[in-house]
Amino acid sequence: MSVRRVALLTAGGFAPCLSSAVGGLISRYTEVAPEVEIIAYQHGYHGLLRGDSILITDDVREHAGVLHEFGGSPIGNSRVKLTNVADCVKRGLVKEGEDPLAVAAEQLKKDKIDVLHTIGGDDTNTTAADLAAYLEMNGYGLTVVGLPKTIDNDIVPIKQSLGAWSAAEQASIFAQNVIGEHRSSPRMLIVHEVMGRACGWMTAASAMKYRKWLATREWVPGIGLTKDRWDIHGVYVPEAKYDLDAEAVRLKAKMDEIGNVNLFLSEGAGVPEIIQEMEEAGQEVRRDAFGHVMLDTINPGLWFAQQFAKRIGAEKVMVQKSGYFSRSARANAEDLRLIKSMTDYAVECALRGEAGVIGHDEEDGGRLKAIAFPRIAGHKPFDIATPWFTELLADIGQPT
Repeated sequence: MSVRRVALLTAGGFAPCLSSAVGGLISRYTEVAPEVEIIAYQHGYHGLLRGDSILITDDVREHAGVLHEFGGSPIGNSRVKLTNVADCVKRGLVKEGEDPLAVAAEQLKKDKIDVLHTIGGDDTNTTAADLAAYLEMNGYGLTVVGLPKTIDNDIVPIKQSLGAWSAAEQASIFAQNVIGEHRSSPRMLIVHEVMGRACGWMTAASAMKYRKWLATREWVPGIGLTKDRWDIHGVYVPEAKYDLDAEAVRLKAKMDEIGNVNLFLSEGAGVPEIIQEMEEAGQEVRRDAFGHVMLDTINPGLWFAQQFAKRIGAEKVMVQKSGYFSRSARANAEDLRLIKSMTDYAVECALRGEAGVIGHDEEDGGRLKAIAFPRIAGHKPFDIATPWFTELLADIGQPT
């Protein structure tokens, strides 16, 4: 396959890998195929539908390594589903009667694109799958190569998605400051709400990283600086069911003993119960273009805090969300290594015309490959029987 022009886009929510992945792709093309022109669609599929793109100049190629030093996305994101025609029409991205897939395909043809690189999570890559299928069915002859981005680490069948390690580390750093508030009032309840709509991996991983940090600290019990007060006393993820009454008894005993309780909570934990309460009360449950409940409108952290506050005798309650702090960070060393291997392989696949989402395939011995788009799915559950997680729960005294 002769590749003359490629396009990049980032889409969905931010993760600590987007800027670096864009930089990695640009650098790799410059190294191995400098003759290939590169453009970037602004704000993901939004820019593709509007024909809003920029050309990657020689100056950008020369300085692409700088992108590894930043979080966010220099080319912008959006949440656009090409098969949600009504939403695309409502947002003015296509006209009434137009098919967004056809509009996107024609724009790619107009821009003379041979390869489209999509960098995003399951929604981005399932949308890429829809687009790839449409392109193939209609003879456009264009290769789509995706990169897996999500802080939830929940893309099937990919072992590790880009940005997840960094996001968990950042959530731990966020907690290190927030939990410092535990002596700001007697009988203090702190709820650290971590991103994770349907997967508890990030909550569990950030709790693990926080406790690793805790293990490196020195304590002065005589003045009240104790590990127990800074520790995590409960970790709640969507994959597990909880007896809130029993948990309240356990946490009240901890509150009575040390004067504070610190909880790590996945934003997806308890959501079915919250939705049921809202619908029974006649309240609207808002959803985005992909049909996902808009979690910021139902506030799971506050709901959990309300379930526990009175039962454990909390005098002050603090709910803090680390999501935007975590997801907009730069990639850490672990992720930079993963990004380098995946962007290099993505370019290799693109140049030989092999489509798919780049990742280590859990169903093929963890081999790095271009995984066929139809196999990509979201909401891979976190395995709560994972040894490091069960050991963490046992260590803090939480029943499994």
